Amino acid sequence: MDPERAVHRTRQCDAADAQGGAWSTADIARFWGTVVDDLQIPFGEPYERVLDDSGGVKWSKWFTGGQINMTAVCVDRWAGDPATAGRTAIVCQRESGEIEELTYAQLGEQVDALALGLRELGVERGDHVGVFMPMTPRAVIASYAVAKLGAVYLPIFSGFAASAVAARLGDAGAKVLITADGAARRGGEVPIKPVADEVAELTPSLERMVVAREQGNSIEMRDGRDVELAELIDRHRGERLDAAPTGSEDPVMVAYTSGTTGKPKGAVHVHGGFTVKMISEVAYQLDVHAEDRFMWVTDMGWIMGPVNMLGAHGMGAAMVMLEGAPDWPDPGRLWKLVEPQRISVLGISPTLIRALKTQGDEWPAAADMSCLRILGSTGEPWNEEPYRWLMRVTGERVPIINISGGTEVGACFLTPFPVEPIKVCSLGGASLGMDVDVFDAEGSPIRGRVGELVCKQAWPSMTRGVLGDPERYEASYWSMYPDIWRHGDWAKIDDEGDWFLLGRSDEAINVAGKRLGPAEVESVLVADPRVAEAAAIGVPHETKGETVWCFAVPAPGVDAADAALPGELAEAVADELGRPFKPSKVLIVPALPKTRSAKILRRAVRAAALGEDPGDLSSAENPEALDGIRAALAN
Repeated sequence: MDPERAVHRTRQCDAADAQGGAWSTADIARFWGTVVDDLQIPFGEPYERVLDDSGGVKWSKWFTGGQINMTAVCVDRWAGDPATAGRTAIVCQRESGEIEELTYAQLGEQVDALALGLRELGVERGDHVGVFMPMTPRAVIASYAVAKLGAVYLPIFSGFAASAVAARLGDAGAKVLITADGAARRGGEVPIKPVADEVAELTPSLERMVVAREQGNSIEMRDGRDVELAELIDRHRGERLDAAPTGSEDPVMVAYTSGTTGKPKGAVHVHGGFTVKMISEVAYQLDVHAEDRFMWVTDMGWIMGPVNMLGAHGMGAAMVMLEGAPDWPDPGRLWKLVEPQRISVLGISPTLIRALKTQGDEWPAAADMSCLRILGSTGEPWNEEPYRWLMRVTGERVPIINISGGTEVGACFLTPFPVEPIKVCSLGGASLGMDVDVFDAEGSPIRGRVGELVCKQAWPSMTRGVLGDPERYEASYWSMYPDIWRHGDWAKIDDEGDWFLLGRSDEAINVAGKRLGPAEVESVLVADPRVAEAAAIGVPHETKGETVWCFAVPAPGVDAADAALPGELAEAVADELGRPFKPSKVLIVPALPKTRSAKILRRAVRAAALGEDPGDLSSAENPEALDGIRAALAN
């Protein structure tokens, strides 16, 4: 790739060095003001101050006194300009193979029409509106319509059960739910409207339901409550609506965490800081330009859905969406999409790549991926073998921009840049403007050792608390070190300054006083071609404190009953990490429980291993995997 394409983004901040530009954290207010100017992010009214931390770092405010609306920035400025109105805004490949495409003008028209329809239904500024939809253009249109009114968007994963959806809507007091009749998945149909009907019974605050016909199936529409999304758009098609004059600190979205560490938390994000940070992430780290087509394999209910949407549209680029599974009807679906849709920036997760790797090289080898120049990755730590496989099948020329942040962060803490050398599995260093570090238990910076990932200063997209529970916000992120954000990830900075993540710090394994990240063990296991996925946990031990137990999913074609496999895997861990860390138990299981965002639920695995209650599993895609783990333990 041409390095100037990435360097020019950071010309004003002198930030193309290996660690992201030291001055970006030396004066964070100056830096973020420069970002707004550099990326030409429009404010309806200029802000008076970039940063107001008078209430303390935990409650910092950004771009105060300014007016900015997310939809005005990402849709209206392109749709209203004759030079950009005809540019492609959304491309969606349906599972049927059908391609839907919208220009910015068409996107703007439908957003305005739906926003007017929602206003007609009684949606007002500050109201919470759930969006429970599959990965199609209507999910994006709904998101922007809600934000345009100054209402608050609640993205909800399209595969959740009714109780999980109701818990989130009830927590926010949502009055309207935008949903769909169903979703396509692996050649079948996943019902959504029947789930939404159950949700309505469980959510007293819910007054109206707007339903998109994505599958064209027969559903019940309740009089006085339900309305067709297409009818609202048709009723107001051609009418224009100015974006609500929302302030920089007005809420725009409440995004719920996956719940892997307890009851899901509603992270509150605002029009100003969230929009600015999202656009800057995609511009500086993924090098997206207006002529690019940017796709992340995700659902709009995960934070990467809004990243894909706001990142692409904030830069005037095209957002590419994929309905259904990326490996159906065959394992080549994702790879085959790259060339015809001219995808230049593609985001994936390590879990997806581990799954595709087991299907063999022939699928990516058969696809033309010459237009691809950036790969994005997030969700969990990498293992070396799948990482190298991805590098190889994409031609050893496409940088893997491995980022890490979270729902509460509103973007990322760590990232490499396309213009620097990237070590295998590394996250490079600090994202621009993010004052991150690695601390030991006493709060001192450490190098060459595993410690807690922290952030020492505020940033624009940080959550404005946990919805309705400020005490939980402070306890979750600010209680370990005074005025320092503790993220809950194990991190390590090597002798050359490169950063690596080793899993959640609350999942660390403590063997005879030596801490071990689960990812270190799992990397050894999945390096064996007979293993597709693995999870490592610590369980109590009389003398060591904890011992390592491993659960491995066999690769396709591997005999799960091979009696020699567990012992050989245990020896491999001992050889790589040392005899003290040799697993005392390795079990072969059919599947591992994961969240909808493809993270392994190690806490649930540990609970199953110890015969304990696994707790909230509303975020689990396959909770039945725990039955397989229990059966393996029983045998």
